[in-house]
Amino acid sequence: MNAVRLLVVTAVTAERDAAARGLDATAPPRPHPLPGHRMVRTTGHGVPRPVRADLVAAGVGPAAAAAATGAALTAAALWREPYDLVIAAGIAGGFAPVADLGGVVVADRVVAADLGAETADGFLPVDALGFGTTVHTCAPRLGAAVARALGAVHAPVLTVSTATGTTESAAALRHRHQDAAAEAMEGFGVAEAAAAHGVPLLEIRTVSNTVGARDRAAWRIPEALAALRDTFAVLRTVLDRAAPPPYM
Repeated sequence: MNAVRLLVVTAVTAERDAAARGLDATAPPRPHPLPGHRMVRTTGHGVPRPVRADLVAAGVGPAAAAAATGAALTAAALWREPYDLVIAAGIAGGFAPVADLGGVVVADRVVAADLGAETADGFLPVDALGFGTTVHTCAPRLGAAVARALGAVHAPVLTVSTATGTTESAAALRHRHQDAAAEAMEGFGVAEAAAAHGVPLLEIRTVSNTVGARDRAAWRIPEALAALRDTFAVLRTVLDRAAPPPYM
């Protein structure tokens, strides 16, 4: 069977390398050219279908994520190696008690939580202003299957440009997005680029800290990176056995 082609977009190299180890523990990923970005390619193993991934550390924030994702998708189209699936991935803050430390969140939707305008009556998202969208839906059937396999929360992941650092701002964010499970900083940028190229999307996050008052001593980054590695090992197995792309 044909290989599954993945593009995995993270913020930093530690997240990228954890995902790469999960996808293929048999050999280190090799550098793969993408101008202006740090991308690697896994060898790809799997039965019955190999999973081959390009992984890029895009930088922090939705703008950097969109730029790197768009560059990778354009390069793949020019090389006639299109991707079957784009995955925004990394560690994140979780909204307790929905997503606790060490947990995994598979997004059903990616939401730009702070894209809009402040008004005297409160925050207005950009779609309410008539300027675009703040929500992208992830591949529903595949996302549900991955969440089941991982025992993960399947719920919205918020994208913010400023990480939440107070109890008050966390409460305001949760009030506007009551079903959200996690907060990160790149997913919506990845989603915008994937949508422009017509490629299905997932966002997968492992929880390193609780959204709220900023307490670095309570963060569990090494544990979240280890969970990210393990998560991608499970994902590889799910993709081995999933129905052929496109993932809808």
